[in-house]
Amino acid sequence: MEVIDQLDRLDLQQRPADLKASVRPSELMVSAGGQEHSLALPGDRFYLSVAPYVQRTHECFYHSLTTCKGELAGVEVQVRVVDDASGKVLVDEVSTTFANGFVGFWLPRGITGTLRIASGGKVGETTISTGPEAPTCLTTLRLA
Repeated sequence: MEVIDQLDRLDLQQRPADLKASVRPSELMVSAGGQEHSLALPGDRFYLSVAPYVQRTHECFYHSLTTCKGELAGVEVQVRVVDDASGKVLVDEVSTTFANGFVGFWLPRGITGTLRIASGGKVGETTISTGPEAPTCLTTLRLA
C-alpha cells in the first residue's frame, strides 16, 4: 500500500504533526482533525516494520507511521526473512533504515518465519509471525 510506504520513508521534519497513522494487521488507521478513517490492507500481504537496535529501544505493537522512532536511522542493514514452514527465502537484501530508524517489509499473511538482520558486524535474529493478531512493529531485535 503506497501510503504506508511513503509515510514510513518521510524525513522526520516532513511528518505532518496533526496526522496519526497506525498499521494494524489488516488495516491502516488514520486520524487527522478529530476524524478517524480505516483503509483495508491487501488481503494477501502483511506490513512488518522493524527497528533494529544496539543500545536503546521502545515498546511498540502496532507501528505508528508518524511517531515511532528507532535508534538506527540511515544505517545499512542486511535483512533475511525465511518462511519456517516451507524454508522459502522471502527477503534477502541490503536495505537502509529510514529516517525513523525502521525498515519495512510486505510479507505473505499467515506465516511464521525467522528474521535475521546484520549491520556493522552485529547480528540479531528472531521469530516473526504475520497472523491476524501479530504485531506490525518489531522493536525487540537487538544487534549484538
